[in-house]
Amino acid sequence: MPNLPACLSDLRLPLIASPLFLVSGPELVIAQCKAGIVGSFPALNAREKDGEANQLEAWLQTITEELDRHNQANPDRPAAPFAVNQIVHRTNERLERDTEICARWQVPIWITSLGAREDVNQIAHEAGGFVMHDVTTNTYANKAIAKGADGLIAVAAGAGGHAGALSPFALVSEIREWFDGPLALSGAIANGASLLAARALGADLGYMGSAFIATDEANAVEAYKQMIVDDGAEDVLYTPHFTGVPGNYLKNSVRLAGMDPSNLTQESQAAIDLSRPGEVKAWRDIWGSGHGIAAVKERGPVSALIDRVEREYGEAKQALCG
Repeated sequence: MPNLPACLSDLRLPLIASPLFLVSGPELVIAQCKAGIVGSFPALNAREKDGEANQLEAWLQTITEELDRHNQANPDRPAAPFAVNQIVHRTNERLERDTEICARWQVPIWITSLGAREDVNQIAHEAGGFVMHDVTTNTYANKAIAKGADGLIAVAAGAGGHAGALSPFALVSEIREWFDGPLALSGAIANGASLLAARALGADLGYMGSAFIATDEANAVEAYKQMIVDDGAEDVLYTPHFTGVPGNYLKNSVRLAGMDPSNLTQESQAAIDLSRPGEVKAWRDIWGSGHGIAAVKERGPVSALIDRVEREYGEAKQALCG
């Protein structure tokens, strides 16, 4: 992969673990990086609570120090670098402080979302960071590169959470008509065959999220983890109902929250009260998932998941060549 920077070119698999809202934390990121793929978390997951105003700083210290220890003990099998996701939309009141903290800790890979920002890209570059911006259309991809992003994450149909609506065939093809830099593909990538397919389409890397929800290291409730194992693509609902932005969610989590996924109304949306304790909260009780979860047959550690994907990736290559 000659067009990839050093931070993305020496991975065990061409794979980035996507930042999972609430689910990704230091334990999951460290396990992902030790397994040889890029681990990531949203900066906003480091919530300020119990008087701890600098939880993001504490998380970065934990991740950095643990990966340093691993690399010293395993010089022939170093960990992959990690990434932090920044929501760069103007509604993120923590953005300025969080970017300053990430710059101080020299975060190697920055994943930016919800609007491209030249100032954030400049801060990342001055700290030695590499910026990948996630996009759902070719238009957004052009804007991101024009504003200084180094690479792109094409979020196609079938991705978990706030997903795009375009086919990965169309989205990657349109981007590759003009962009030859680092490109990752997101959308139903949960096994080795889909990872190889992403490469065949023209992406340099896969972007995998939902499969990690069922791992031991994920910060998800037990029912959420088991639902990832039990459900399939037909159990995923694409709707803007909960946040105003179209996204993919598990239908059974909607049912658990007391709503009918086939008949979402204004009244059911009003039932999601973000202010009263104990009420259903969209960001906590409506669980995101991509279409690829049928590939997740069991729960276990991150290391076992990456072993499986690596084995399947090799088998898919062999099947094509054979």
